[in-house]
Amino acid sequence: MEVSETIESVRNMVRAAGRQGRKIGLVPTMGALHVGHISLIEAAVKDCDFVVVSIFVNPTQFGPDEDLDNYPRPFEADLEICRKAGVDVVFAPAPQQMYPAENLSWVTVEKLTEPLCGRGRPVHFRGVTTVCTKLFNIVAPDVAYFGQKDAQQAIVVRRMVADLNMSLEIVVCPTVRESNGLAVSSRNQYLSEQQKQDATNIYKSLQTCRRMIDAGVSESRQIIAEMRKMLQQVPSIEIEYVSIVDAETLESVDKIAGTVLVAVAVKIGSARLIDNILVDAGT
Repeated sequence: MEVSETIESVRNMVRAAGRQGRKIGLVPTMGALHVGHISLIEAAVKDCDFVVVSIFVNPTQFGPDEDLDNYPRPFEADLEICRKAGVDVVFAPAPQQMYPAENLSWVTVEKLTEPLCGRGRPVHFRGVTTVCTKLFNIVAPDVAYFGQKDAQQAIVVRRMVADLNMSLEIVVCPTVRESNGLAVSSRNQYLSEQQKQDATNIYKSLQTCRRMIDAGVSESRQIIAEMRKMLQQVPSIEIEYVSIVDAETLESVDKIAGTVLVAVAVKIGSARLIDNILVDAGT
């Protein structure tokens, strides 16, 4: 496995692989790799002939009061995970490599970035779409892999790729969960054992939603009220949003029909946690 810290070197490696007719896969990450990331890497290794994992804590997707400085960076452990998983290249640029001067050019996806996490994190998705565009331009992958846990991010990136005619496929892999249902996240390490137990109510609330829809309840307001009630049973949980939206447009739905995205964001202590499920309610 090679480790590249510069755009020039990773491009040279990928071009050499491309000349051999190898299918290029990219897994964009911010490091602090866990079993969720490993599932993406394993999918890439299975589907592609040459896999690049980027490890870059992207400063432009953090707001001024968010956890950029404290974001975990266990780089050597991340490299070992990638090595064991069969990654060909880890691209780990410094911020100065990705943003050598004041950044004046941004990629913005409208509408899809406004609801859900976009309400509380107004600069977040502009940073995500810009850095993903940079990575796609640098690595030129045939396929890039994202996780369903970050559903809005995956939907935004997929729309950006379609709208801008980028020549790659976006694959979204299922959310990986702990045995108690908690979605695996780099931010889980901010939680105490009690807080981790408290956080299981997030997935329980999503399961409540699924059961209600399966039972024929179609009023979003009624379902959201039950979900909020379940979350509020735990004093440590501070609800940011509980939303039921169209799975493609991310617009709120009053009456549930077809496939909907049910999404939750909360704070527990210093950690902001998100989770979601897709539910097909039929017509």
